[in-house]
Amino acid sequence: MAKIKLTKNELKKRKDALKMYERYLPTLQLKKQQLQIEVRSVQTRMDELEARISTLEQESAGWVAVFSEEGAARTPEGKPLLKVVSLIIDTSNIAGVTIPVFQGVEFEHKAYDLYATPHWIDAAIILLEQLVRTKMEMEVLVKQKELLFHELRITTQRVNLFEKVKIPETVADIRKIRIYLGDQQTAQVVRGKIAKRKVEGAEQ
Repeated sequence: MAKIKLTKNELKKRKDALKMYERYLPTLQLKKQQLQIEVRSVQTRMDELEARISTLEQESAGWVAVFSEEGAARTPEGKPLLKVVSLIIDTSNIAGVTIPVFQGVEFEHKAYDLYATPHWIDAAIILLEQLVRTKMEMEVLVKQKELLFHELRITTQRVNLFEKVKIPETVADIRKIRIYLGDQQTAQVVRGKIAKRKVEGAEQ
C-alpha cells in the first residue's frame, strides 16, 4: 500500500474520494439486488421448463418406435414433415445487462397425404413442436442466466471492494491525516508560546 501524504491537500482528496465511494455504493448495492432477483426469476423459469421437458419426453417416448417406421415422418419426396425455420429472439436490458428474450419458434410444415400417412402423425408433430419450442426457450434462458450471473459476480466484487476495502481504508487515512495535522497544529501553538516567553524574558 502506497504511503499517504500527511497534508491538507491529501486530506481533501481523501474526503472527496470517500464522498464518491459513499455515493456510488448504494447504486451498486441496488444493482446487485436487482440482478439477484432476476437470476432467481430465471432459475425458477428454468426449473419449470425442466419439468415440462421431462413430461414431454415421457409423453413422446411412445412415439419413438413408430417414428422410426420407414418414411413415417417424411413426405413422399423424403423431406421432413416438420422443420425449424428460425428462433425468434428479442432483447431486454436488466440492470445494464442486455439479455436475449425468447419470443417463439417458427416452424415449416410440409404437406402430406392424409391417406398415405399414419393417423398418429398429427399428434406426434404437435408434441414434437412443443418439445422443440420448450428446449429452445431453455437454451435462451441458460444464456440469460450466464450473462446475468457474470454481471452479478462483477457487481458483488465491486460492492465488497467498496464496503470492505476502499471505504474503511479511506476513513482510516482521513483519521491518520487529521491526527497528524492536529498534532502539528498543537506543536506549532506550543512552539509559539515558547518563543513568546523567550521574547518576553529577553525584554525584561
